Amino acid sequence: MPRITLPDRSQTKFDHPVTVAEVAASIGPGLAKAALAGRMDDKLVDVSYLITQDANLSIITERDADGLEVIRHSTAHLLAQAVKQLFPEAQVTIGPVIEDGFYYDFAYKRPFIQADLAAIEKRMEELVALDQPVNRTVMPRDEAVKFFRNMGERYKAEIIASIPTDQEISLYRQGDFIDLCRGPHVPSTGKLKAFHLTKVAGAYWRGDSRNEMLQRIYGTAWADKKSLQAYLTRIEEAEKRDHRRLGRELDLFHMQEEAPGLVFWHAKGWTIWQVVEQYLRRVYRANDYHEIRCPQILDKSLWEKTGHWQNYRESMFTTASENRDYAIKPMNCPGHVLTYNHGLHSYRELPIRYGEFGSCTRNEPSGALHGLMRVRGFVQDDGHIFCTEDQIESEVVAFHRQAMQVYGDFGFRDIRLKIALRPSPDKRLGSDEVWDKAEAALRGALRVCGVEWQELPGEGAFYGPKIEYHMQDAIGRTWQVGTMQVDFSMPGRLGAEYIGEDGARYVPVMLHRAIVGSMERFIGILIEHHAGRFPAWLAPVQAVVLTITDRQAEFASQIAETLKNQGLRAGSDLRNEKIGFKIREHTLQRVPYLLVVGDREQETGSVAVRTRDGKDLGNLSIETFSQRLVAEVNSRGVLA
Repeated sequence: MPRITLPDRSQTKFDHPVTVAEVAASIGPGLAKAALAGRMDDKLVDVSYLITQDANLSIITERDADGLEVIRHSTAHLLAQAVKQLFPEAQVTIGPVIEDGFYYDFAYKRPFIQADLAAIEKRMEELVALDQPVNRTVMPRDEAVKFFRNMGERYKAEIIASIPTDQEISLYRQGDFIDLCRGPHVPSTGKLKAFHLTKVAGAYWRGDSRNEMLQRIYGTAWADKKSLQAYLTRIEEAEKRDHRRLGRELDLFHMQEEAPGLVFWHAKGWTIWQVVEQYLRRVYRANDYHEIRCPQILDKSLWEKTGHWQNYRESMFTTASENRDYAIKPMNCPGHVLTYNHGLHSYRELPIRYGEFGSCTRNEPSGALHGLMRVRGFVQDDGHIFCTEDQIESEVVAFHRQAMQVYGDFGFRDIRLKIALRPSPDKRLGSDEVWDKAEAALRGALRVCGVEWQELPGEGAFYGPKIEYHMQDAIGRTWQVGTMQVDFSMPGRLGAEYIGEDGARYVPVMLHRAIVGSMERFIGILIEHHAGRFPAWLAPVQAVVLTITDRQAEFASQIAETLKNQGLRAGSDLRNEKIGFKIREHTLQRVPYLLVVGDREQETGSVAVRTRDGKDLGNLSIETFSQRLVAEVNSRGVLA
């Protein structure tokens, strides 16, 4: 007789085994209708799951994050069912949930086109209207392999064949469609109310470029039509803000096939880079970091000592010379330890803080490359702090305050924190005791900061746990940027020591920290967050002087030179073009201030000021305008 404990701690006792759906019905008809799944003792289950013993149970509805994931997983199956009905020769492979939606990979003789997506989506809506029950069954592994082979689904058979023979296979059937899946799924197709197929892309079978190319259909699914429409509007806005398009239009950077995953920075883009770098350099100085520079290529033996060669080898570019193997560094950490080791340190010197704008190279798969957001060559605002265990908390607290100041200065107000905890024992270095200390130190520091955080079990680096900083942009997307990681392992593996107060030698703790992470990626985020309309302190061109006729050419050039001499980024447009044309062109280039000069302005020594948003600020003296712009630039709150 199971006793069910609900989230409010109330209990209900049944005199027979009971399903999740029956528990929901016992609470009320509204919950019974809304139930999509159950969470029983931290495990998601179908509403048909039979509970035979005492359990803690939450009923999952579309209002829950888990409910949305179940909806998206089930919609992936709905997609596959529709494809199989419309294109019977297509073979289904895998269809997982991803952020904001799902995808399903298919093998088919011809490429799917946009008209196919429309037809598939229509069939999905028809299947929803049928409200077909979704039922779970299990089958022995070998029987399941034979079952899918007989159906002609060789990819599914291959997946199942890779599962240990002693495991039963979970299958879900809806109407004429059956699929391999752990579940859970919605109880019927009628629960899937709001979805849209977004695009088709290529994908290698099992992510291996040596395998055949499949077709990946992407879709999004939400609890209701209103949420779906809000998402589609956000996607439309994201396309307008795409940093790759704006990078072209604003002449910031480009990428080309001769250097896959690497960036060609143009003058305007490099100006933004320098503003960001010099800002962060001031943060280094203000917080007692020593800026250093380490080699790009280091001997293989070093990477073996750190564990990177064993745990990260597939992502490293390598080279050889004179019978020695080297790796082009994928990260800066080992170089900073070697710098620390170049001398004997006392406990009185700690903490020692190193900072580097370190160039790193990683062998990212070509299919994963995405403009500035995912590259093979990048620069990090990388720092490492060597300290004692007692200093961890204060250093993490200080870093947190630095990071929050920086994000605010760049225009990001909504910052969310997560702690990525230890991975599985076969994927990490160090004892459980060491990981306990490291994780406790991060939690303790965030408590001191008075902030909330989410924990991510299993997602820490192989050498230590980390705090992740996730910032929300102007259209609601979240980007993971900064990190603070506690590392008890690498310093000892590379022989780092300090002399303690008792004269004995101790291994320092190493804190890995970055505020913006990859400079390339951060600038890509900035472009999209601001839609290319950078605040004046970041804009590559802050003001441009526009002449009405050739008579003002010399005057306009003098104004631009005056502004430049005050450290402002100004230019002039002396072309023999209509003033409306010039205003439009520089507005499209998102220049913050357009300074128009005609005969009257030349006579009075003033400029007619308008913003890129079309606001007319009237006629100002050159001195008044320059003071205004300097004040605006300085008001960003940058550390001096």
